[in-house]
Amino acid sequence: MRIIGQILALGLAGGVAAGSPDPVTDADYAPLDMAQVRLGQMLFYDPILSGNRNISCATCHHPKFATADGVALALGEGGVGLGPDRHATGDNTPEQRIPRNAPALFNLGAHEFTRLFHDGRIEVDPSKPGGLRTPMGAEMTQGFASLLSAQTMFPVLSADEMAGHYSENDVSQAVRQGRITGPDGAWAKLSARVADTPGYAPLIEAAFPGATALTFTDISDAIAAFVAFEWRSDTSPYDSYLRGEAVLSAQAQAGMELFYGAAQCSSCHAGKFQTDHDFHAMGVPQFGPGKAARFETHARDVGRMRVTGREADAYAFRTPSLRNVVHTGPYGHTGSHNDLTAFIRDHAAPADALDRFDPHSVLLPPLAGADDWRHINDAREQQALRAAVTARPISLKEPQIAALVAFLDALSDPVALKGRLGVPEAVPSGLPVDR
Repeated sequence: MRIIGQILALGLAGGVAAGSPDPVTDADYAPLDMAQVRLGQMLFYDPILSGNRNISCATCHHPKFATADGVALALGEGGVGLGPDRHATGDNTPEQRIPRNAPALFNLGAHEFTRLFHDGRIEVDPSKPGGLRTPMGAEMTQGFASLLSAQTMFPVLSADEMAGHYSENDVSQAVRQGRITGPDGAWAKLSARVADTPGYAPLIEAAFPGATALTFTDISDAIAAFVAFEWRSDTSPYDSYLRGEAVLSAQAQAGMELFYGAAQCSSCHAGKFQTDHDFHAMGVPQFGPGKAARFETHARDVGRMRVTGREADAYAFRTPSLRNVVHTGPYGHTGSHNDLTAFIRDHAAPADALDRFDPHSVLLPPLAGADDWRHINDAREQQALRAAVTARPISLKEPQIAALVAFLDALSDPVALKGRLGVPEAVPSGLPVDR
């Protein structure tokens, strides 16, 4: 307790720390249609939206793993099992790992989330058709109710995530041939699957009364409504504290003072959801296949630079929200750290931390033939990654790191972690539900 007292003495010993946000309110979120939420719950857990009908949204974003999947880089389409138990099998082995760590889904229905994905490649832009900027064509941004809804288009079209590879099914064939929209496109094929499944009819009618046909944007709108409802997270101990309803423990209070003070965490993890929604190069170790086109032979993942083309954005990634963060590991856009304490220690002095990174500590499901360490073994790439870091190192002692973790634990929301509707016992397609 003496150490905690000393930390408190450095800041505001009690009370809300300078720089703390206002409490979250209903006004921070978009309104929701509960009929769409209920339809979205079924669609989120139903493998019917994958090309081979063998993987759902929930496979990589499961409440068992705090809406992520508990591993550094997932095995997507073709894998079997859930979380760290997921593995490759004989006939339909994944061609590669998913290049980036599965992000958590908390509070994505809040108005301030106007950029999504680690590199922000999809964002709200009123000057663009449909009000969105994405790597897709203009015709593919029309009709979505929100940015969160539009995000749904990416996994179902990805060969490694949900679509399947090339000639495995009608959806992957359409994607391969560039047929996404239109009556014979991948979206229409997925929509027809759902519409032709009898158990979905009453849910669709309730969610979209009077609609003459189910569209893919209807599907994505419903999934977005479910995600926004199910994983709204604003009932943590910290939220109660901000509302004047509770007090933090002495250690969490000390961590809060550090977070908003000397540790400078809030310079990036700002606002009500502890993110500035901006992009920063923080030297997270690079490994796995990298976010590169299939014709590229290197494993670089230059993050925001792939979106903007600006060298200044090399290796910069979006600041994640910290809600429920003690439950959402592994950490970093590659999931390089399994332990939050270790991640904070390295994050405080990232360039130096690259020298002591241990690849053997990474939680990667086995995948035969995976060349995971090309970037780690390339001295020039390591130097480029290190040079991109501009943040000054911050010296943190172990008791201070422990206090920060205690504060971050106060961001844990038992309601959101459990989920409001939960995992359904069954889905209308009758396909297996990941439990």
